[in-house]
Amino acid sequence: MKPAPGSALWLLRHELRLSWFGATLNRGGKRMPGARTLITWTIAWALLHAFAFVLLFKGRVDLSNPQLAIGAGVVLLACATFMLSNALRASVVALFERGDLDLLLSSPLPSRSIFTVRLLGIVAGTAALYLFLFAPFAHVAAVLGRPGWLAIYPAVGAIATLAACAAMLLTLALVRLLGARKTRVIAQVVAAIAGALLFLLSQAYNMVSHDSDPGAGSRLARRVAESSLLGPDSLLWLPGRAARGEALPLLVVVLLAAGAFMLTVGHTHRFFAHGLQQAASMGHARARPRAPLRVHVRRSLLDTIVIKEWRLIWRDPHLISQVLLQLVYLLPLFVLVLRGADTPGPAIGAGLTLLCSSLSSSLAWIVISGEDAPDLLWSAPASRHAIRMGKLAASVMPPLALVAVPLLWLVVRTPVAGLMVCFTVTAAVFGAALIVQWVGRPAPRSDFRARGKENFLCSFLELLNSALWGGLAWLLVSMGGR
Repeated sequence: MKPAPGSALWLLRHELRLSWFGATLNRGGKRMPGARTLITWTIAWALLHAFAFVLLFKGRVDLSNPQLAIGAGVVLLACATFMLSNALRASVVALFERGDLDLLLSSPLPSRSIFTVRLLGIVAGTAALYLFLFAPFAHVAAVLGRPGWLAIYPAVGAIATLAACAAMLLTLALVRLLGARKTRVIAQVVAAIAGALLFLLSQAYNMVSHDSDPGAGSRLARRVAESSLLGPDSLLWLPGRAARGEALPLLVVVLLAAGAFMLTVGHTHRFFAHGLQQAASMGHARARPRAPLRVHVRRSLLDTIVIKEWRLIWRDPHLISQVLLQLVYLLPLFVLVLRGADTPGPAIGAGLTLLCSSLSSSLAWIVISGEDAPDLLWSAPASRHAIRMGKLAASVMPPLALVAVPLLWLVVRTPVAGLMVCFTVTAAVFGAALIVQWVGRPAPRSDFRARGKENFLCSFLELLNSALWGGLAWLLVSMGGR
């Protein structure tokens, strides 16, 4: 039975359908996902069930062991970080980019129902991927005689609800404090950083530890298990205990999620409409400056092109957030380089080479393939060679400037290995930019995340360039350290 048109269930059905189809149409005009995508996801889910069966049955994992609560809690807390990142992006889309809220709020539907359904849509979209990954383990555990593990469903749903409420409250608070324009920028950057926070936390021990004792990790794990604050009965692992089916922890997590949801809906749906009004006014023209405009013409064409490309990237918060996500992964490598080891490991040289190559290819795609006015640029009174060189410089200068200090530090302390890493990093950066310049195809900058699907040859050559120079860096540093 279909819900009545205009009801909350009808609106929720529409919201979930938009989430399922990605709320957009692809270039061919066909809705996504198609039959191939559905078949692929079905096969992947079946393989996950097989993997869960092998891990739980063949691996003889004791599902009744209370120590599993710690592992499950760590996994769920790590997933909560990514849930918050996804929910922040979804909140920005719901408030700024969907463009349908003004129509909904002008309808006879109450704003409370609209906000409730929109928040439920964010919760469903946030929890879907993690239920897809964890549900096979719940099913296999139930078959093996542990039906309590089916509590993974409400536990994951509760954590997704808490993440969605926190993301929406944070977005609306930023709108009140900073305005709609700045909120969009900050929320996207925070979402990118939150998504990489788990990687930084996983590398924290390596970055601060100087102990090379192989038994240090096991001793640390034993101390954590014996600690009252971090033991199996700690409140920190409450989500893990809830996922195992313990009644009281599951009830607490579900009640917290329900309370957060009602609090968010009850106290923010009016401000949600106010935030929409601010978002609608975001496109208004700025006030005319008091001082007369001055045009600064630079003498060097190369300088002009480089500054122009960097300025366009700086004005696009979405691109900034995607580039920042790559920069975050360089931080642990920088710490390892500057920490004080006598000789850089092969992994450090290969890691710097791979990440700098990836950053260079991303910037080259934005600068070269994502050019918004290529016809105007090529019709300018300047040689095409000079324009290409300017775009190439705008692509390779940021990665090289970013790793200049760590590479100089390596050269000063270990000249041979440092010079080898400098060579591979520089070659990989220039190679990635040249590949985009030679075989890249023009595309709108909004397709940045899907750039690999449009040009297989370019993506393959970029991957080959990174792999070859990264492997060479590993080999050269290994041979130089002998």
